[in-house]
Amino acid sequence: MIAGPYTSGARTAQERDENLRVLNRAALGVWRKGHMPIIGVNNALPLIGIAGEEQFEELMMPISLEAAERCDACLRVGGASQGADAEVARFRRRGLPVYFDLDEIDEV
Repeated sequence: MIAGPYTSGARTAQERDENLRVLNRAALGVWRKGHMPIIGVNNALPLIGIAGEEQFEELMMPISLEAAERCDACLRVGGASQGADAEVARFRRRGLPVYFDLDEIDEV
């Protein structure tokens, strides 16, 4: 899983889009190392788009945290984010690896 800020520190849609680009660039790097990258935001946003923006709080973190329960390791990217830190905590609680640099991840 790739964990990082999406709304944290983002005051505009453009800043959220840039945060998402950071997550997706990291996911591409994880893919190129032979792993299947998962980003909670990318799982939640389509459902929020259908349900409506007013459902953001109901869907975003619960979906992201549920995705964290189904992954084997986490790459933490970007700056401060309570949501990303909650995802990281899920991995640590389960004794699974948390990486902070793509170079720490082995190729398969």
